Amino acid sequence: MNKIPDDEQGGGEGALGPAAAGREAVRARDLGVVRGRTPVLKGLDFAVARGSVTGLLGPSGCGKTTLMRAIVGAQAKVTGTLEVLGRPAGSPSLRHRLGYVTQAPSVYADLTIRQNLAYYAAVLGVPRRERERQVDAALADVDLTSHAGSLVANLSGGQRSRVSLAVALLGTPELLVLDEPTVGLDPVLRRSLWGLFHRLAAERGASLLISSHVMDEADRCQRLILMRDGRILAEGTPDEMRRRTGSETVEDAFLRLVEEDTARRDGGREDPRNPGDPADQEHRDHQNHQNHREPEDPRRHPRDNRDNRDNEEG
Repeated sequence: MNKIPDDEQGGGEGALGPAAAGREAVRARDLGVVRGRTPVLKGLDFAVARGSVTGLLGPSGCGKTTLMRAIVGAQAKVTGTLEVLGRPAGSPSLRHRLGYVTQAPSVYADLTIRQNLAYYAAVLGVPRRERERQVDAALADVDLTSHAGSLVANLSGGQRSRVSLAVALLGTPELLVLDEPTVGLDPVLRRSLWGLFHRLAAERGASLLISSHVMDEADRCQRLILMRDGRILAEGTPDEMRRRTGSETVEDAFLRLVEEDTARRDGGREDPRNPGDPADQEHRDHQNHQNHREPEDPRRHPRDNRDNRDNEEG
């Protein structure tokens, strides 16, 4: 696979080409998820531009996986508004327009790589006459053509992750949601995959949302969404993040934003959409002799609950 050309690196304000201008692959307004009695996502407002490579960055446990599951319609107890490719998240019409790669490889260990791809191509409804071509293209995209006949059980962890990515590429999806797809890969392979991600956006017009907790991958994204504790700290290009905080790296920018956020929350000047710990809010309400709470938003996010696993890590 090719290396990332200089003009495909993230960071520039003009990095989003005409394909992304004025259009959104994902739009969230006041998006929330509750697990048990604990808020996991807290009033998120953000957008993912079409035809862009957008990074979803934040520490482990901050809610990245939960957010991605909500986008693909696999998360329970979602409130607020979440639109994907112009439709409510989870709509049946989106199933063939999305590609989703989970952190754990989701392929059959007792089948070969090619058999896995052929099976999923049939499940996705790829016409029989197109299946071989699409399978071959997906194998080439993830650099597994020479291993096509290998049993998945005999592959390394990195190779299994690439098989899952190849499955997600079948059917030419408009939106790819990739949950930490480069974790555990060597630097050369990581660079190759980022090159693939940028080609998918530039040549096929695909939109990609890619999560990571590795901040040095931030500059490979055209836009960033930084998360912490179920909330969004900031959105923008890598350059915008650095300028806003006066930092040299995105990692330093993130740390500065965390410091600002902590100071704001400690000072009681939190964004009302992101109220922080419910116990703290109850204490403030008591101190102010206010027993009234805003009613829970009765609007339920329309989705297809194909996966109702509430205990998934965020």
